Amino acid sequence: MLEVSGINQFYGESHTLWDLAMEAPQGACTCLMGRNGVGKTTLLKAVMGLLPVRSGSIRVNGADLAGKPAEARARAGVGYVPQGREIFPQLTVEENLRVPLGVRRGTTIPDLVFDLFPVLKEMRRRRGGDLSGGQQQQLAIGRALVLEPELLLLDEPTEGIQPNVVREIGEVIRYLNAEMGLTVLVVEQKLHFARQVGDRFCIMDRGRVVTDGPMDRLDQELVQSYLTV
Repeated sequence: MLEVSGINQFYGESHTLWDLAMEAPQGACTCLMGRNGVGKTTLLKAVMGLLPVRSGSIRVNGADLAGKPAEARARAGVGYVPQGREIFPQLTVEENLRVPLGVRRGTTIPDLVFDLFPVLKEMRRRRGGDLSGGQQQQLAIGRALVLEPELLLLDEPTEGIQPNVVREIGEVIRYLNAEMGLTVLVVEQKLHFARQVGDRFCIMDRGRVVTDGPMDRLDQELVQSYLTV
């Protein structure tokens, strides 16, 4: 599904991603892990086309999307939930959800969004900025799902969220992945949550992928080496 190869990315003169290679297999949930500042968010933004790369390829279903704008990647089936949610606080819930329809060229919000997040239907006339943090995260995920993506990128979806909503988000990710076959790449710092939703792990350190594999191979040695401060 997603194959990243030889990616080099720079912020000015600062080299942030170094010949990075990784993949998110079709139909799996891959957890991208590592300490703060190792390049996880940078990688997701590069995949989505929000940051330019100096070299390398980014393939989704075999098509190289490197160099193409974000809207082209959205049309190619990539949905993105950014860190911090980035909803439009002055727009209503429904207006936030309708924003991606211009890319999908649809006219209606898919029923799936409201089936997964009933609270969004109840609050569809409320402004996004008036929602709680957990509700805003649900809105951000719902907005990405309006695109009906084949690949869903989530950047720390549990950050700053109350535990009951974290559980709901975990259940939604597992449903989308296991029941609907959606390929998921999620940046996650919470080890328990990663083990709950993930089939595979991919660990980054200093702008490179250092190891990956099935989630049951994420042992204590790897946790201590790359995930603990």
